Amino acid sequence: MLELEGVHTYYGLSHVLQGVSLRVEAGELVSLIGRNGAGKSTTLKTIMGITPARDGRISFANEDISRMPAHLIPRLGIAYVPEDRRIIPGLSVYENLKLAMLPHKRRLVLADELEKVYGYFPRLKERHKQDGTSLSGGEQQMLAMARGLITNPRMLLIDEPTQGLAPVFVRNVAETVSRIRTTGVGILFVEQNAEVALGLADRVYVIDHGVIEVEGPAAFIRENEEIRREFLTL
Repeated sequence: MLELEGVHTYYGLSHVLQGVSLRVEAGELVSLIGRNGAGKSTTLKTIMGITPARDGRISFANEDISRMPAHLIPRLGIAYVPEDRRIIPGLSVYENLKLAMLPHKRRLVLADELEKVYGYFPRLKERHKQDGTSLSGGEQQMLAMARGLITNPRMLLIDEPTQGLAPVFVRNVAETVSRIRTTGVGILFVEQNAEVALGLADRVYVIDHGVIEVEGPAAFIRENEEIRREFLTL
């Protein structure tokens, strides 16, 4: 469903992604892991057109989206949950979710989609009138994920969802991601916490200095001490 072929991305003169190739099928959970600065978040931003690829090809559902304007990509059914959450100040939980629906209102019914996301995150329903930025860190992460899910995506890109969270929220995020995958949504999951990523994924890509160094089943990566030592330890 989603495929990157030989993708190169730059920040100015800095060559960040150096020929990245990966794929995610419908209903598959794929983790992209590696050290800080390896190119994980840049990969997601490149898919979304935020930092466009300079070379290579990105396709979604057999459509080339490599040069597509960033504001059109979510309309294809790709949702992005950014690392910094980007909860809009001054808006309630409900208003943050309603705003995310605006580009999709012709094909989706707000009440129906709210019911779905509140099923994943009952705590958000309890706090639906509360300012989104006044929520705890874990609750804000729930809201960021709910904002992506409310668009009823076919592909979900999630960037570092457990960063800085208490263990109880880490477990909640992991359980929710697993539930989402059972609905047929493809998930590309970027995570600094290798144990979480390897515990969730069907397949794993290990990236280092902008290059995919290893690809394989999560169990293979988890059990290979040499790979973990070379690419996943600080």
